[in-house]
Amino acid sequence: MRNKVLILGKGYIGQKIKEELGAKISDNKIFSYADAERMISRFNPGMVINCIGATGRRNVDDCELIKNKALMANSFVPIILSEVALRRKIRLVHISSGCIFHYDYSNDQAIDEEAIPDYLDLFYSRTKIYSEMALKALSKEYPVLIVRIRVPLDNRPHPKNLLTKLIGYRKVIDLANSVTYLPDFVKALRHLVNKGATGIYNVANSGSLRYPELMDVYKKYVPDYKYKIINYKALKLTRTNLILSVKKLEKTGFKVRDIHEVLEECVKEYLKY
Repeated sequence: MRNKVLILGKGYIGQKIKEELGAKISDNKIFSYADAERMISRFNPGMVINCIGATGRRNVDDCELIKNKALMANSFVPIILSEVALRRKIRLVHISSGCIFHYDYSNDQAIDEEAIPDYLDLFYSRTKIYSEMALKALSKEYPVLIVRIRVPLDNRPHPKNLLTKLIGYRKVIDLANSVTYLPDFVKALRHLVNKGATGIYNVANSGSLRYPELMDVYKKYVPDYKYKIINYKALKLTRTNLILSVKKLEKTGFKVRDIHEVLEECVKEYLKY
């Protein structure tokens, strides 16, 4: 990992990366190119990891209520940062999302990095698509890395952690989804940076997870816990459910663990807090 790394955004993912990398972190607000230029000049990093993003206080539905903020954070800020990075000849790593696709469960084909994002039903998803497409174009000639994560799962309690959410909901859907185990994600991020990777990479665990599988592991250690499986259509929420291919990441030499390999480890560590 190069020296003088600057992480932008003190949210869930930004703080996790900071803990693991020990890099500087900033939550300075960016509303213009001038704002970004001043901040980069102040820290003078060799690489910027952009974790700035609006996902809503409760969930991504909240982005419909804060459209201007979500558009600025998710679309304009990454593009502004890419231009600053380009002019100053520094590397940009942008943390993106896999929640930008429709998925056909009937053909069982995981979505790879060449697929064109097509999930326009959610405003949140559209804002992520806008920035990703711009950065993808730049990455063909400049040192820009776009890392897609999907449904973060961690071994520590946090409101944005899938396990924390499911424990609180007590109602779960039974549908296969890609999941990113954050301890593995940070290792993959370090690996990709050290490899000098550019372009888009799906960074999730291999395989797919049905949420009852995770809750059954939790119930193994907390026998009194009870949950109910419900049909996802009963939620009446606009959501992406999908499976990402991680073959491109594996081809770089990174060993991707199957999501089922991490469940026991995740729950046991989680219960220590």
